[in-house]
Amino acid sequence: MAANKAASKTAPTAASAIAARKSDASLTMEDLASLAGVSTITVSRALRDSPLVTEKTREKIRRIADEQGYRLNISARNLRMRRSYSVAVVVEMTPVKGRPMSDPYPLELLGGITQELTTAGYSVVLTSKQLMDTAPVQGADGLILLGQGSHGEAVRFLQKANLPLVVWGAPESGATTIVVGSDNRRGGASVAERFLAQGRRKLVFLGDVDHAEVQERCAGFIDALGGQGTVHIIRPKAFTFESGFDSMTALLKKKGHAFDGVFAASDLLAMGAIRALTEHQLRVPDDVSVIGYDDTPGAASFVPPLTSVHQYLRDGGVLLAKKMLALMNGEQVESEMLPTTLIARQT
Repeated sequence: MAANKAASKTAPTAASAIAARKSDASLTMEDLASLAGVSTITVSRALRDSPLVTEKTREKIRRIADEQGYRLNISARNLRMRRSYSVAVVVEMTPVKGRPMSDPYPLELLGGITQELTTAGYSVVLTSKQLMDTAPVQGADGLILLGQGSHGEAVRFLQKANLPLVVWGAPESGATTIVVGSDNRRGGASVAERFLAQGRRKLVFLGDVDHAEVQERCAGFIDALGGQGTVHIIRPKAFTFESGFDSMTALLKKKGHAFDGVFAASDLLAMGAIRALTEHQLRVPDDVSVIGYDDTPGAASFVPPLTSVHQYLRDGGVLLAKKMLALMNGEQVESEMLPTTLIARQT
């Protein structure tokens, strides 16, 4: 018993042993974990204010770190782990006056992505294809692409980086890219079902089918009609109010009022089409019914309130980030589609 007491008096405590080492080397995260009685990963998360660690534990670890003069060396940590703890989000969209970056697409997607990645301790680098050669993008651990581009060219361009890649859009047959998106085919089908229920058979699809998502909306629309109506496809090259107005004006001048329903691939296109119809003395929805896509906040306040297919963009952003985190951790990941909902209003 006496021998045990003597041994306990001479045995160094964890704190004293660490203090002794501090004269030769700086305090490590492992040392801090030993002092706090937690794991090293808990210390890392606490110092990054991760919500995965309770506030009480975060405060305890930060207090001990302050007492010991410890500072998290992010560059050294990243070099040691061969990670930058950053993900580059590439927006395949050219901002124009009629379609700013502040629109729900891509802003809601970015909100969901940022929420999920920052919670996991990653920073988000917002960029475009034109800036892929910059250091922050080249140093990223993964890429999230918002928009596949015409004929999928944006996807092929980013694949050359040989980084984990997740894409917002529509899956392509035979492709191995991980894609998260809305069920565009079902969204298009829901529009066809509404037109058929209203007895509308002479229809127009307004959207650039070179884009995979728009192509899926059009295909679902035509398939669901089942030959019960005719569809004239117009392909504006932009998703703006002006493009919708110009395309519909040109159609009316060429063919006159030879249709009773318009399915637009975006709300802005639908709103522009309605303005053109109104200027040609056609009543919406009495003469022509118009349905948009995205269900943006402006759809409900438009006059008349716009019927539109709702996309769950924020949920999509969260799912994109979760897929990316899983890919970077070497987990098996599959593409996934979110549901859509047709929101019936007055058009």
